[in-house]
Amino acid sequence: MVDRDRNWDFHLRTLSASARDSNFTSDPASDPNLLHSVNKLYELCKAEKCEDLVARVYPSINKLFQRCVASIVQSRSSIGLLLLAILQFFLDFGEIVLHDADPSLRTFFRSCLSREFADPIIAEATVEFLITNKKKLVTSFPALLPQFFPLLLKLIAWNGEKLEKLFLKIFPALMSPGSFLPLFASLVDLPILVVALEKVERSSGSLTGSSIASIQKSTAPEMLLALMDEAYTGSTISDGGGDSEFEDSNTIDVADPSFLELLKDENDGIAERHWTSPGMAAAVQAALNTSQSDRLKKSLKMAPHLIDMYFSVALRDVNDSLICALIPLLMTRNATIFPDRIYSYEVRKRLLEFMLAAFQRSPDFIALLKKPITDRLGEAYDSPEKTELALQLCWAIGEHGGGGESHKDAARELFESLELVLYENLSSSRLGLRQDSTFSFGGKAAQKPSQSRLLCFVVTAIAKLATYHRELLPRARVSLAKVARSSTI
Repeated sequence: MVDRDRNWDFHLRTLSASARDSNFTSDPASDPNLLHSVNKLYELCKAEKCEDLVARVYPSINKLFQRCVASIVQSRSSIGLLLLAILQFFLDFGEIVLHDADPSLRTFFRSCLSREFADPIIAEATVEFLITNKKKLVTSFPALLPQFFPLLLKLIAWNGEKLEKLFLKIFPALMSPGSFLPLFASLVDLPILVVALEKVERSSGSLTGSSIASIQKSTAPEMLLALMDEAYTGSTISDGGGDSEFEDSNTIDVADPSFLELLKDENDGIAERHWTSPGMAAAVQAALNTSQSDRLKKSLKMAPHLIDMYFSVALRDVNDSLICALIPLLMTRNATIFPDRIYSYEVRKRLLEFMLAAFQRSPDFIALLKKPITDRLGEAYDSPEKTELALQLCWAIGEHGGGGESHKDAARELFESLELVLYENLSSSRLGLRQDSTFSFGGKAAQKPSQSRLLCFVVTAIAKLATYHRELLPRARVSLAKVARSSTI
């Protein structure tokens, strides 16, 4: 008992002395005794379950937290472990001392983790902290993790497969109505995020510190002026000025909006990303022209696992309106995936499987989404990946009757789109005019089987759709008669 009291007094004096430090911006992280004292006092409060002890400790710990935050910019030592220990105290004893932990948690993400996510020790400790407190974070602070999911994705992208299993335990907590759609794009673009982070490291030094935060801060005025110029004059945002073509192709222009979009720390609610940026296209091409880094290789393996978890949670917990809003994004991103052969195959496979599962669960989605579906059918011959998407859409239209018997207008419009695809197929087959894009895997030898496969899916969809909607039978007979007369069969 005496030893316990002696330890208690010693650790409390250590914190009190730090809290009374007249130099408020001095670096508390340079004193290793502070972390030890915070942990010991936390353990004593936990063991004794005494509110008076908690009330005595709280003022010193709260002041220490404020000192840590104020010293982050000047600190040369990592302060993440100390802040995490203090946050654990706030979460467990906040109700006793009437401390709202939400501002403190947000301060940690914005001021500390944004600078130290690349530190493997801080990254692992942060993920373990989130796992330990997952239940409380989800119930008491439900908006926290969805807001900072871009920062957490940077953490996992940089630290790789070592943390993947741990990260998957907290991943569902990143999903909310406000983050559901933007999170999808971020997961698909995880390898591109790695490319961008590696470029920053090569051009600005270690990611641990203020490098990314400084880039984003320094480019903000230029970005604002560029956006204003684009709005008023119609000109596009420059990707580096007139001499950019002479610059190193391995650099990304930090004023590139796509670049800043990838490196953001917080969810801004934007679900669509544009790959038209010359800087981004150059960065991806540079990554393809050089040997892949170990970190990029790991992200190419890890991202499909995260996408699996995302779709699993979506089908289990997400409402129909959000899933319906997601499907057009799936269709769009089907053609814009990081161009690694194995990765693009794995991701597209998952996108199509989820889309079909969503249609199976809610067939009326097909009628509600007839516009994006007809648009994708119109692109059926643009590239192999768009052909495959059109095949699956044809199957879904026929299998689910264009959304069901109650959606006759939508079914008619979908039927007309199928007719157009059919007639284009027959016409191009006879004239030999169809050409696959340069992204073809099999060259001319693959063109004929691809076209024949699409024809089979379209014919089947027309027949099935007519069985659901009998008024379409006469038109279906005409279409099928034309197929029968075609020399392609």
